[in-house]
Amino acid sequence: MTALLVGGDSLGNIPETLRCQGIDKQIHWTGRKKKLRKAKIPKEADMIILFYDYLEHNIASIIKEQAKQQNIPCVFSKRAVSDLHQQLERCSNCNLKDVCHGSAMVS
Repeated sequence: MTALLVGGDSLGNIPETLRCQGIDKQIHWTGRKKKLRKAKIPKEADMIILFYDYLEHNIASIIKEQAKQQNIPCVFSKRAVSDLHQQLERCSNCNLKDVCHGSAMVS
């Protein structure tokens, strides 16, 4: 599964948490540059994760609308592993799996 990650200058251990959820490929956009307002969601993106505490507001709205039009699940999270894990658990249409069996999910 591929996720488009929007927001956050650096991801820290978030990629490992995503791999534990079965998201083996990530595309990362920092989300602070205005030129992203014209960017299109990559075709290979199966879901979108928006880190709203490190994201320009208008970009969040634009990405959310594109995701809705393309029927791509969109998760809003703080850029913290604990919040990300909680938000992913709430996503009923994300089709995630726990491949780490509880290990490395929350630090």
